[in-house]
Amino acid sequence: MKSTGPTNPNVQSIRRYLRRSAHKWHAKIWKDIDNHLQRSRRRSVQVNLSKISRLTKKDDVIIVPGKVLSTGKLLHHVTIAALNFSRHAREKILSIGGKCLTLKELIKQNPKGSDLKVIT
Repeated sequence: MKSTGPTNPNVQSIRRYLRRSAHKWHAKIWKDIDNHLQRSRRRSVQVNLSKISRLTKKDDVIIVPGKVLSTGKLLHHVTIAALNFSRHAREKILSIGGKCLTLKELIKQNPKGSDLKVIT
């Protein structure tokens, strides 16, 4: 049976890095994020800023195993690590003092994956 999943080399590289980090740091959260990234494009995660604003508090650190979209307003500053950001979403996050990180940057800052929220 043919293996399905992402064929994008960048996503494949990030998935390898997540699996290595999960094993190295004994952090199951990275394995969970890898499982989300394994999905087909049709089932990939897309999260709007309005949902992030509803589910978070000020200064939370969020992981989105997919793309962050710009619909809605973000009412407080948060740090968001995601696979991709739309251009307008990145501008809105940065304009209120939030941070946009790649998944690799977040793993380097917090290898154990403690005090993180995953939004899917």
